[in-house]
Amino acid sequence: MRKGRGDLEQINIDAAGIDIGSEFHYVAVPEDRAEQSIRKFGCYTADIEGMAKWLKECRIKTVAMESTGVYWMPVFQILEANGFEVLLVNARHIKNAPGRKTDVVDSRWIQQLHTYGLLQGSYQPEPVIRKLRTYLRHRESLIKSKTTHTQRMQKCMIQMNIQLHKVISDITGFTGMRIIRSILDGERDPLKLAQLKSSRIRNSADIIAKSLEGNYQEEQLFCLRQEVEQFDYIMGKIQECEEIIEKTLGEMDGGKNDNTDDKSDKTTKEKIKEKLQAVCKVDLTEIDGLDINTIETIISEVGIDMNKWPTDKHFGSWLGLSPNNKISGGRILSRKSKKIVNRAATAFRLAAYAAGKSDSSIGAFYRRLRVRIGAPKAITATAYKIARLFYMCMKTGMSYKDLGSDYYEKMYKERVLRNFKQKAAQFGFSLVPLQV
Repeated sequence: MRKGRGDLEQINIDAAGIDIGSEFHYVAVPEDRAEQSIRKFGCYTADIEGMAKWLKECRIKTVAMESTGVYWMPVFQILEANGFEVLLVNARHIKNAPGRKTDVVDSRWIQQLHTYGLLQGSYQPEPVIRKLRTYLRHRESLIKSKTTHTQRMQKCMIQMNIQLHKVISDITGFTGMRIIRSILDGERDPLKLAQLKSSRIRNSADIIAKSLEGNYQEEQLFCLRQEVEQFDYIMGKIQECEEIIEKTLGEMDGGKNDNTDDKSDKTTKEKIKEKLQAVCKVDLTEIDGLDINTIETIISEVGIDMNKWPTDKHFGSWLGLSPNNKISGGRILSRKSKKIVNRAATAFRLAAYAAGKSDSSIGAFYRRLRVRIGAPKAITATAYKIARLFYMCMKTGMSYKDLGSDYYEKMYKERVLRNFKQKAAQFGFSLVPLQV
């Protein structure tokens, strides 16, 4: 380590800084490594490969860059593939120091901060996890498109006064799609259409027939047909995503449970559940609030290696779910959790909301907190609890066993009573139970 400005030591001597842009990338290396220590590179793959070659010539081992939009991704991947240690830095951590108004100065500033070890890279999981994350995020966008086409289908039917959505819960389910496709095939008799309903539909055929007495219009039927075609297309793409997600989970498990040629009657979702359990080495659905989709999202964001975080509390803090105590003069000024945009934290909050409706110890915990501090804070606290359980299950490989809400209430009363007894003893009193 070399001495730098003042008393600061140069931790990373072979460090470079990159200012990422949409068209150009400015790269800064130590001034003694090249005649021109700051260079501009284009955004094309050949330019980035040239950047990697130049950095090797300058004997650079580690590189820091800002997380600018999505433009950092190809640079990160190519430099990582070329053997560099790449740090992706939160832009807010760099912008705290004023005075830099150009991309050239920005790149030098990033390089200097990284040289003195003042930058902390954002967590980036291994490539296979990033691949899974890409598939899951794409599937999420497809599901949003599916919702859009569903709403348009319903709008077309409402304009023809077909009130199907009022008598069945989901117009894209088995019954709804059978009726819609029959309408598009030319059937107009409400009674015949109503007979297509599934036996699980609660409303009678007469009620459904009444909702299907519509004012059919040629232009609305045309729009409805196109929306159904778009809906079918999106559903096919979602199925393709499910299959590639299943394959990627097999890669994460080292191909040990690769059932690509499995001819069983299991659905893709069931196969994904099995592979997810094999990857995690534990059934995480035992934790109340966590389902397959939620677990997929969390795994794609945090990975499966919990050794990245020393303890479960560190994991909860990284997610932004733990209390962020601000202390001044020995007094706690605030306990609000940090505002962090994290998809895994959002998934844990959704799990907390779902668990709050269950007859479990986690549900009882949420309901007690909700009465005392309100729903938003209770959801965050419950999400923190679920995140710590997730961490411990992944770290130890042990399954979670819920003891129920009654057990939680019993333990809560015993804890409160024990605290009362200790407080009474401090003042020279003792608690005596009432004789009923």
